[in-house]
Amino acid sequence: MKQVKLLQSKILSKPELESQLEKWRNTRQKVVFTNGCFDLLHLGHIDYLAKARDLGDKLIVGLNTDASVQRLKGPSRPIKDELSRAHILASMQFVDAVIFFEEETPIDLISRVKPDVLVKGGDYTIEGIVGHEMVLKNGGEVCTIDFVPGYSSSTLIDKIIKR
Repeated sequence: MKQVKLLQSKILSKPELESQLEKWRNTRQKVVFTNGCFDLLHLGHIDYLAKARDLGDKLIVGLNTDASVQRLKGPSRPIKDELSRAHILASMQFVDAVIFFEEETPIDLISRVKPDVLVKGGDYTIEGIVGHEMVLKNGGEVCTIDFVPGYSSSTLIDKIIKR
């Protein structure tokens, strides 16, 4: 039962996130933020999230809700529902908090978090990352992390369909 509570304690509402952020800031923890759908978790995701966490002391993952994934990826996505995706992310030792966002972009969430480090995958340029101006203006860093070649959710879905 302790492990279930630990998982659930990492999936935060916005007020819970703000309270947790205050605690982390008071102890001078460096906060890293990233976001995504994280629909079918694979080696590329694991590598990316572990490297993101290495950039600071705490990693917050903004997770697209099911409705926002559908808007981004189409009606056949997500494969896994948002609660499943959140629990899988929360189970990772290097993920400290998971928070849902419904909007097209996580800009409101980034403005709440005010991360020390904002991270996205290597397919982005710094200028193309939502929230980069805000983070840089506040003295933070914006980073990209290279993908592990050959791993993507779309490739995995295509492989499953072809079998």
